[in-house]
Amino acid sequence: MLGELAIRLTQRDRTLIRLLHDLRVLTSPQVSEMFFDTDDAARRRLLALTRMGILERFRPNLPPAMGTAPYHYVIGETAAAVLASEDGVDLSDFGYRRDRVLSIVYSQRLAHTVVTNGIAAGLYGFARRRPDTELTTWWPERRCAAEWGSMARPDAYGRWTEGPHNIEFFLEYDTGTEPLDRVAHKLDGYAKLTESSRIVTPVLFWVQGERREANLRKKLKHHPGNMFVPVATGHAATVDGMVDDGPAGARWLPTDVDGPRCRLAALAERWPGLGAQAALEPSEEAAE
Repeated sequence: MLGELAIRLTQRDRTLIRLLHDLRVLTSPQVSEMFFDTDDAARRRLLALTRMGILERFRPNLPPAMGTAPYHYVIGETAAAVLASEDGVDLSDFGYRRDRVLSIVYSQRLAHTVVTNGIAAGLYGFARRRPDTELTTWWPERRCAAEWGSMARPDAYGRWTEGPHNIEFFLEYDTGTEPLDRVAHKLDGYAKLTESSRIVTPVLFWVQGERREANLRKKLKHHPGNMFVPVATGHAATVDGMVDDGPAGARWLPTDVDGPRCRLAALAERWPGLGAQAALEPSEEAAE
């Protein structure tokens, strides 16, 4: 049975289910952006994979005025068996539990996870259309917590390439529900991580809108952690002219300038001291 299903899976299918296992949940528009040229093609393939038991899907309830939510997809037991076979382990050792996978359906963090994954989807989709770009790494929240949770808990960690520019970054998605002081205090953990690792990695805050961004920037600029950690903010409403390149585009505004906004990869030029090198002490920074 598994062998017959495995034969019917394309390499794109296998990449999708591997990514979905890591990200926990993706919406149909996100899958379409990442892997397909049209929404119709995405819907047809997702329906086929669902009928094969590879994927499971659900629709969150929305207020009547907001219409109908898109289908949200998680991996099914058959997909877990395929991944376990690829990894050379038994399904029991792979760690799949259906109740744990489906817990995202009722999680209070569902919307947060979907928006964060939307940033990844935007970058994957852009890279699919542009051969000089690549999202080489995307670690979701769970993996970040396992790696750095004692100091910082980013919503994601990514490595992005566009042309000659490469940048690593931590992503913080601000839902708009936390007090701004609490959001800004997250820089404390990133400053400790920078001091411990001696690796300077910028923190990018994705916020809910222009007003929220402006007020958060005031807090971030005056937070002591901003002396050790490069920080930029962005939000979905910013578009560079007539071109919408999503999170890869000119949507990011470093806290040490008032404009113009930078493309994601161009932040590496803005901050030439990134990477595995000693972070400047505040006294040294002031001396420059």
